[in-house]
Amino acid sequence: MAPSDLDRDPAADVAAAYVVLCLRLRRLVPALVDAGPVDAALRRAVAAEPRPTAAGLVREAGRLADALPDAGWAPGREQFLAGQLRAIEWRARRLAGQPVSLRWEVRRCLDLDLVPGEPDVYRAAHRALAALLPGAGPLDVRMAAHRLREAVPADRLGAAVRVLALALRDRTAVRYGLPPDETVEHRVVGDAPWRALQSYRGRHKSVVQVNAGARTTAGRLPRLVAHETYPGHHVECLRAERAAAAGRAELTVAVLGTPQTVVSEGLADCGLDVAVGRGWGPWAAEALATAGVRTDGALAERLDPVLAVLQRARLDAALMLHGRGRPTVAAADAAEAHLRRWLLMGPDRARRVVDALSRPLWRTQVVAGIEGAATMREWLLRPGVDPVAEHLCLLDDPGSPAALRVRTSTESPQEYDGR
Repeated sequence: MAPSDLDRDPAADVAAAYVVLCLRLRRLVPALVDAGPVDAALRRAVAAEPRPTAAGLVREAGRLADALPDAGWAPGREQFLAGQLRAIEWRARRLAGQPVSLRWEVRRCLDLDLVPGEPDVYRAAHRALAALLPGAGPLDVRMAAHRLREAVPADRLGAAVRVLALALRDRTAVRYGLPPDETVEHRVVGDAPWRALQSYRGRHKSVVQVNAGARTTAGRLPRLVAHETYPGHHVECLRAERAAAAGRAELTVAVLGTPQTVVSEGLADCGLDVAVGRGWGPWAAEALATAGVRTDGALAERLDPVLAVLQRARLDAALMLHGRGRPTVAAADAAEAHLRRWLLMGPDRARRVVDALSRPLWRTQVVAGIEGAATMREWLLRPGVDPVAEHLCLLDDPGSPAALRVRTSTESPQEYDGR
């Protein structure tokens, strides 16, 4: 079916029409849409069209949303695409020049309410850190010393990433049905606004770039690698290709700043908990030792949930930057001070984070990542479930973040001891 045919009758193939809409949005902002698993012929057809306009995409999203109830889809699938279309419409409105506050953008595009962190919760996390970190003196000094001890030598970072990825693949290949020819190529880059970035190149291959400039510690590296590779974004793309063959073409495109991002980032962040479970720290330390990298795995595992609590300070910083419109120098200074106080960052690192949060595409991405991780962890680790089965289910049939939160609101999460 050609893109022009979809325009005349989008209800005839809603999933394909949605993919075309996303590809057109990608032409305006390439970084906004990942379309690696999309059929190459369709990508070429859309690329040959006249350049779309933001206003035209707003109208196209609205027409497709109107056609959605007549597609005959299951309620969960319809709810997923309805949320995506609302977000894409507002993304296009921003491109057309309509101002949108961060809170409103998060609510409309991510299906979330952005709530600042509680200082008392941060103080409790600092007390927990003080009890875990060795040494004496101010907590920020002890944290800086810990990061220095856990620093991965630049000449061993690539090897460390590869050994972790291979070890994770061994734990996920059978349960996730990985194709025998799938591969991940790892590249170390010098500087970027992200810690790592996965790009799907088709034919069961991904390229994962790891930012050496982010100085991710050895204890944090296992979660990062699982996030991007197994069972994270690389596996998500492999499953998307399989889903497309089964008629779920809408899963072959990933649009930043949508409810899909919340679920996707959350599932990826929980990859280490699902693939390895309790004891991942010593397990990772053993794998890293083969690459010549030493880490206190047991300490890393104990620190992990405490540091996750403090990550919400990044959301506070985003609100400080964008709460009154465009970021100002004063707002940036306040955001840096907040990050230094609660996340115990040095001035250079805090400045880098604020710079990333100032970018239009990244201000909602950090919200999606942090809120998604909390929501998915609660869902995947709730009592009495097989987290791998739940993880696979959400990869193949993503739900709404709001629906998942409602379903877990009366349940208590528990730690998973690995399978």
